[in-house]
Amino acid sequence: MASTSDIKNGLCMNYNHDVFKVVEFLHVKPGKGPAFVRTKLKSLTSGKVIDNTFPAGHKIDVVRVERRKMQFLYKADGVFNFMDTETYEQSFVEEKMIENGDLIKDGELVEILYHADNNTPLTVELPQYVVLTVTYTEPGQKGNTATNATKPATVETGAEVKVPIFINEGDKLKIDTATRSYQERVK
Repeated sequence: MASTSDIKNGLCMNYNHDVFKVVEFLHVKPGKGPAFVRTKLKSLTSGKVIDNTFPAGHKIDVVRVERRKMQFLYKADGVFNFMDTETYEQSFVEEKMIENGDLIKDGELVEILYHADNNTPLTVELPQYVVLTVTYTEPGQKGNTATNATKPATVETGAEVKVPIFINEGDKLKIDTATRSYQERVK
């Protein structure tokens, strides 16, 4: 058992008969009253995000997890197939367990969190940024850049992201996987 002083981003815990991962936390010590920890928790089974406040010193049940580097092979019928790069074992993960899974291209390396006790996959963590090629976008109008105007673009994985107007087909883009946002063009 751990306490609230052990809470950090990425910590997995049992809470309300579910496994949650800490997305954000803040230790608060008000001038009047006891200290507490304000957290944002994401369910690893349903993907639902909840806000919760723990009193200081509250005991939490930490879940032991293993991180394994895996390579994405292919997707079929809503199931993603990954291969362990060391043992060459294959794992199958349902699409609903992967946030922004449409940004993964073949051969991409990801980290899969496994429950250490029963060896079941909990979630898939994508790299912070991916580089993808634009396969389709409408041509931009010259001179229409007074504001931060964006347009939709389809990338090689089939995902659609918002990009600035000056982006054309064939451009390679660096995309943030957490927010699905355009970062920069890559040469």
